[in-house]
Amino acid sequence: MTATRAGRREWTGLAVLALTSLLVSIDVFVMLLALPHLAADLGASSTQQLWITDIYGFVLAGFLVTMGTLGDRIGRRRLLLIGAAAFGLASVAAAYSTSPGMLIAARALLGLAGATLAPSTLALISNMFTDARQRGLAIGVWLACFMGGAALGPIAGGALLEHFWWGSAFLLGVPAMVLLLILGPVLLPEYRAPSAGRIDLVSVALSLAAILPVVYGLKEIAKHGWQPAALASLALGLAMGILFARRQGRLAHPLLDLRLFTRRAFSTALAGMMAATLLMGALMLFLTQHLQLVEGLSPLAAGLWMLPAVAANGVSFLLSPLLARRVRPAYLIGYGLAVSVTGLLVITQVDAVSGPLTLAAGWILINLGAGPLVTLSTDLVVGSVPPEKAGSAAALNETSGELGFSLGIAILGSLGAALYRGALALPDSLTPAVETASRDTLATALAAAEQVGGETGAALVTTAREAFTTSLNVVALVAALALAAMATLIARLLRHIPPTQPTPTEELTQATH
Repeated sequence: MTATRAGRREWTGLAVLALTSLLVSIDVFVMLLALPHLAADLGASSTQQLWITDIYGFVLAGFLVTMGTLGDRIGRRRLLLIGAAAFGLASVAAAYSTSPGMLIAARALLGLAGATLAPSTLALISNMFTDARQRGLAIGVWLACFMGGAALGPIAGGALLEHFWWGSAFLLGVPAMVLLLILGPVLLPEYRAPSAGRIDLVSVALSLAAILPVVYGLKEIAKHGWQPAALASLALGLAMGILFARRQGRLAHPLLDLRLFTRRAFSTALAGMMAATLLMGALMLFLTQHLQLVEGLSPLAAGLWMLPAVAANGVSFLLSPLLARRVRPAYLIGYGLAVSVTGLLVITQVDAVSGPLTLAAGWILINLGAGPLVTLSTDLVVGSVPPEKAGSAAALNETSGELGFSLGIAILGSLGAALYRGALALPDSLTPAVETASRDTLATALAAAEQVGGETGAALVTTAREAFTTSLNVVALVAALALAAMATLIARLLRHIPPTQPTPTEELTQATH
């Protein structure tokens, strides 16, 4: 395999892609802070608020596979620029929405446009950086910016909402899209897979029929428990998934080439990413709730306590591909996950009155150790497939993360809720309505305690916070044990992969169209 080393143009192009991912990530997470303001202004009902929050991820997950494959066929740069224009226009529509329905529609369009961005970006990085060592570092830079935006979102949102109206939260990504539209045609190469064939619309419909019910079912389980409707939605999605897989095996040009899963490095890395997101990504919701509802911090203060972990995550993303030049990926991932397990064990020691320092220290270790898995697995997924399949591989990488997060919320969220109710020791003389509210969530328990007031209300606050902390401790322990087992399995399955070697360099004509 021969390659040309990337030069100034490629690294400048990466800077544009990384800045775009940073601002888009901030833009998505800012919405969580803007929700109370826009709900009051637009008069959104509780159901409409849920759709405003969920529709973006719902549509995004459903269209990732389709958009990744579409980029392989029509051109990855072309699809990225189309998506950037659509994302910018949808952001403006969301910012100036005059009704909940208009905002929900704008958020759905944002999800559709967002489904074009990450797969196209990752696939283009694989085209721009054909040298294995450079590609690993480029992916680390891109991931550091993307994950950094998730943490900076609440901080940027707090600052915006203090000085501007709620719609300003949706405009952060617009300058990035304009920059991408201006510089993308100059700095980014075009690539489309030769002889890719036409898009099979039946396969598109089946992929949506498989992914959307699964995501919906997992979200319903996270909110309402393992109800029959949610389980039926999961069963429908799995049945459609089987039909989708069977059709792909019969097509000469499938929407998704299932033969990719026969590559051990590809399938192991993909499964590892999904499992890690399930175990560690979902835990972040517990931590943010603990900081705000147990420690009593504002959203902005809670975001600031999370920043050191973001810095650790960024350092880990950047160092991992450099260390992988000397250490086998399997061992580097295993060592990193051992650090993450240590962080989870630290969180098992958090109590309701210990302050945020212990929790922040555990989160730093979790993020520091996660870098090798996220960075090297992403590189293995994209780098272990032929160039014409890079878009599909990138889409699967993103889809696994989306499904892992939803599955983690459903499983760990249900476990945490059950543990919370089991550990809750309610004071005597509470009304049935207060008891029901207190057993629902920590937030509703605190609201009920404020209504009760007096010593009884204070006692309810104390026991609710202690019960939630107990559930956090146990969930962290379960995640630590599962992550340790996963680290052992990954180290065994990937031990045959050597440290990253430089790809032999000579003049190579890249397929550009």
